[in-house]
Amino acid sequence: MEFFTYFYEDEIERFFYQKPQVFNKYSSRELLSYGLGATLYMPATRSNIHQEILSKKHEGLTSLVIDLEDAVGDNEVFQAEGLLIKEMLKLFAEVNKGFLSFVDLPLLFIRIRNLEQLKRVTQKLGPATNLLTGVVLPKFSAENGTDLLEMVREIHSEKNPFYAMPILETASVIHKDTRMEELMKIKQLLDRYREHILNVRIGATDFCGLYGIRRSADTTVYEIAVLRDCISDIINVFQRFDSPYVVSGPVWEYFSTKKRMLKPQLRQTPFRERYGDDGLKWRAQLIDENMDGLIREILMDIANGITGKTIIHPSHIKIVQALNVVSYEEYIDACNIVSASTGKIGVMKSKFANKMNEIKPHYYWATKILLKSKLFGVLHEEFTNIDLIKKEVHV
Repeated sequence: MEFFTYFYEDEIERFFYQKPQVFNKYSSRELLSYGLGATLYMPATRSNIHQEILSKKHEGLTSLVIDLEDAVGDNEVFQAEGLLIKEMLKLFAEVNKGFLSFVDLPLLFIRIRNLEQLKRVTQKLGPATNLLTGVVLPKFSAENGTDLLEMVREIHSEKNPFYAMPILETASVIHKDTRMEELMKIKQLLDRYREHILNVRIGATDFCGLYGIRRSADTTVYEIAVLRDCISDIINVFQRFDSPYVVSGPVWEYFSTKKRMLKPQLRQTPFRERYGDDGLKWRAQLIDENMDGLIREILMDIANGITGKTIIHPSHIKIVQALNVVSYEEYIDACNIVSASTGKIGVMKSKFANKMNEIKPHYYWATKILLKSKLFGVLHEEFTNIDLIKKEVHV
């Protein structure tokens, strides 16, 4: 499995200075935590999930969450569980027949409601549990987390790794008066199970729901005051250099065309300079598809140190993956910073003569860039992320 499989080999050679490398659920946890990319959520009530995976229906998909929680009504939980188990057993049978292998699968997760459901589902799946890379733990808290993570530890083995992805989305996290105490308790809990935590996810929709807020397609999470403050504190706690976790971006909810209320959020200049009049037409198409808000939010995610994003429509896959590719300038700066971290010098001018690279302050950033570059690849100097977004992908 790798990013940008929808590019031809000659296109990969043309665009990439360093190609994206192959990865799978057996890759190291540190590397895999950066490999979620665009994580597509799919309700467990959906039929023929195993066929969609077998046929690789969604171009570029690298991680998939089959949802037994919010995407399933309270009155259809057991039906959804039955469908999920049926589909996974079918997929497991196809693997056993040799139609594909475990390493060909996207990173597969189930999002469960509680510990009892996790026990039920994994017991019924039996050996088919090995299809899964792990479990998503919604409404994760310091109070309910220990037993869930203990079970994740029990399922995990060196031969068949199994990871947890806790979602922070409870009232005790968003409410200012309880937030920092709860976040520190969760951090201390995750530290005890660090080898079993793939990343930390942010439940923006649940947070908004607690305040009766629903953001529009013209609004990023960073423009909703209570969300912005909460995300800031989550980053503060979980991305500290001495014991960091990868934090994943909140879900983008929009995919259909609607009449605009506000002006578009994509500047004309990069499109015009790159592609002229055709670039402006393409920009208009992105705006019509409500992609400009998504692009802007992903850029804000990346600026805040967040990697990857939850998505609910396959048309978002290409955007998330493309914007996370490392630029040539970032890569060379990161390589030079890491190479110079011997203590002999403290600062040096960037090869691009446009900034100073301070070795100690920029070292943690550089190591993250090098990890991302292994999975997402590095662009040739003359190309930008916009060039990757322009590639036509069939959904």
